[in-house]
Amino acid sequence: MVVFPSNKAICERLNGMPCSTMRRHIARLVDAGLLMRRDSPNGKRYVRKHGEERVAFGFDLSPFYCRSEEVARAAEAVREAEDRVRRLREVVSLMRRDLAALAEFGEEVQPGLGLWDQFRDKAVLTARALRRKLTLEELSAYRTDLEALLDRARNVIDGPETEEMNTNGAKTERHHHNSNKESIDLEPALEKGGAEADAPDVETDAPGADVEEADTRRVPKIPLHLVIAGCPSLKTFYQGDIRHWHQLFDAACHVRPAMGISASAWEEAQRFMGPEQASIVVVAMLERFADIRSPGGYLRALTSKAAAGEFSSGPMVMALMSRRNAA
Repeated sequence: MVVFPSNKAICERLNGMPCSTMRRHIARLVDAGLLMRRDSPNGKRYVRKHGEERVAFGFDLSPFYCRSEEVARAAEAVREAEDRVRRLREVVSLMRRDLAALAEFGEEVQPGLGLWDQFRDKAVLTARALRRKLTLEELSAYRTDLEALLDRARNVIDGPETEEMNTNGAKTERHHHNSNKESIDLEPALEKGGAEADAPDVETDAPGADVEEADTRRVPKIPLHLVIAGCPSLKTFYQGDIRHWHQLFDAACHVRPAMGISASAWEEAQRFMGPEQASIVVVAMLERFADIRSPGGYLRALTSKAAAGEFSSGPMVMALMSRRNAA
């Protein structure tokens, strides 16, 4: 358990780290009790044999070996904490975009309310804050504030009967409808039964409008309530309320592992589609889960199309709506 590399050899193994930096790190490992020095009389590191006896002078790794499980647990805890911060940061970013979009839409359907300026200001300030490295507590505070504002905005737009969205849904659909028509091939090689490809495209490729956080990914323009109406199976697997895009994202994160979609495929879909549109695709796949042989491969195929600028999730949702109406 005693090793005796020279300082030069250690620095070379560390991709040319300066010797002073290496010595500082070694000293911290010794102070932490993970490493012990076994110095020779002249301070050199070497091994010497006296018959069958072997005497080594250098770094004793036995403390690290004895505490390896402790180190592994600590490293896993750090990774989990970093993952929680990353996930919460994504949710806060989506909530900020939700609030900005609701403020713009609310200004159109109910102009003149100072409420919308307040929401826009909050979205801009949150975008600026997200440029910094925020702690879990700070992100949680932003999430709490944004949740309250989002519920307030949705209640003002929807009116007292938030469950009945027919009238408001019609307004939303007219507001977001895109006149461009587009068909889409839903990868028949990966799906047993093809999907309707003639549904209208209700999305655009417009980037996020908020200049405080430029986003070139596709932002869904299809009304959220149409997604929920077209994917009723989601309620079976996710019990939470879904009134905003960040809540749909949370639902997709919840059902994704059970569908057999790997974390890498999910992250790749978010990178090329954007988290909102990737969430639409996952819940739409859940609705037709029995018809898809390889959910992970299917999602990767759609991600490849999105990366080439040849995919939008609108037709998937409209096809599901058509199937429900025809049933």
